[in-house]
Amino acid sequence: MKKILMVCEAFGGGVFTYVSQLCNDMVDNFDVYLAYSLRPQTPKNYKEFLDPCVHLIQVESWNGKTITNISNDRKVIKELRKIEAEVQPDIIHLHSSIAGGIGRLAFKGKNNTVLYTPHGYAHILMGPGGKSKMYKVMEQILGKRNCITLTCCKSEDEVAKTLCKRTAYIETGVNLKDLGEALDGIEPEKNDKFTVFTLGRACVQKQPALFNRIAQLVPEARFVWIGNGELENDLTDCEVTGWKPRKEALAMAKGADAFILCSLGEAIAMSLIENMYIKKLVLVSNTMGNKSVIHDGVNGYVCETAEEYAERIIAAMKEFPRELPERAYQDVLEIYNTGAMKKKFVEFYNSL
Repeated sequence: MKKILMVCEAFGGGVFTYVSQLCNDMVDNFDVYLAYSLRPQTPKNYKEFLDPCVHLIQVESWNGKTITNISNDRKVIKELRKIEAEVQPDIIHLHSSIAGGIGRLAFKGKNNTVLYTPHGYAHILMGPGGKSKMYKVMEQILGKRNCITLTCCKSEDEVAKTLCKRTAYIETGVNLKDLGEALDGIEPEKNDKFTVFTLGRACVQKQPALFNRIAQLVPEARFVWIGNGELENDLTDCEVTGWKPRKEALAMAKGADAFILCSLGEAIAMSLIENMYIKKLVLVSNTMGNKSVIHDGVNGYVCETAEEYAERIIAAMKEFPRELPERAYQDVLEIYNTGAMKKKFVEFYNSL
């Protein structure tokens, strides 16, 4: 079997879910190795999420100092090259910005194929500013390396084409069996008002001020932000619940009427796919990731301004467009699931 070396520094949150699922899905067809770093967000029992057939290699020199510490970066590069020499992989798959940056410097792709999945380009997710310009320049420079950028959707692939020559994309999916089992037996939270919600960290990427402005324009509806973060004070006209256990969050989602994802950009947000599966009316920003999944007036709404979100919500309160959530649900069954994702990855890896 071909050997695949997954490399992941950002081993937490959505990237952890994606990478662990991908490793597990590939073990029947490939010999899978995972070089990883432990972060505060990494689950304490992370090994329980991974198939025993996945070979785990902790990158000891990854300690949070990379990118800002050149001498430590050299240590990481040396350690990654040592891992490459020991494993002798046919394919090296780098996940997220730090692994993608250091990995493209470490691996030359002479005896294997190097892939890089950004999981959402950092310079787009963090919004305008000096740091985002620096990240974009780094992507342009590293885009000249011997590597294929493998993104999570068509609109992210379009961004990749402006930064490097060799690109491809495979849509992200959720595990329908796990999600179905998680939803079984959960009673939806009852609401007296038409309820609109979102889920995530209140940070620049998720644009909480925009979500709050939409709430101000539709005072007759209830607006809920599940989560918290450094910008939660922007949510003056919304209910901020803080982080909830998954069962409680799913009960709130099942009881709500609409889900908004007004972020600056995404790869493909798991929360978006999950709420399509739960058959919520979905409204998203016209940005990388979101616009690949939601097609305006077909399976949800794509909006540009707070006023446009508000108009769509007010119209839905008068006459709910049931055909849109139904189409979104079918899209998850056909495209955005780990079964379809596994098949595409097996074919792609074997084609290299």
